[in-house]
Amino acid sequence: MTSKLSYLLKECYTLELVEAIRAAPRGESKLHPRVAVQLLRELQQQEGSPLKDLTPREKEVLSWIARGRSNSEIASQLTISEPTVRMHIANILSKLHLADRTQAAIYALQQKMIPLEDALDTP
Repeated sequence: MTSKLSYLLKECYTLELVEAIRAAPRGESKLHPRVAVQLLRELQQQEGSPLKDLTPREKEVLSWIARGRSNSEIASQLTISEPTVRMHIANILSKLHLADRTQAAIYALQQKMIPLEDALDTP
């Protein structure tokens, strides 16, 4: 069994809590944006793997992960299937030597793939 980490602040919205609970059985992690910012600051001191190893589609998927989108939302946005999204995520994690989508989101922000405001402005 793989364990996943979710971290929400106690002032989070009820909807965020429900979403995190529903994401757990799917093996997805949820992280409050303020926690992500703090982790990002810590990771900025570490050297990451180059984005050049990612395909253009993997970079697209990674940018949507950084925006906090679910697999189904990414699939809909990119007009691809959820299994294809999962395959891209697996490739991203492998190529960047990351453990989960939370680390991938933080990495994308660290590499300035999207503005930090886009990550904080999640639905």
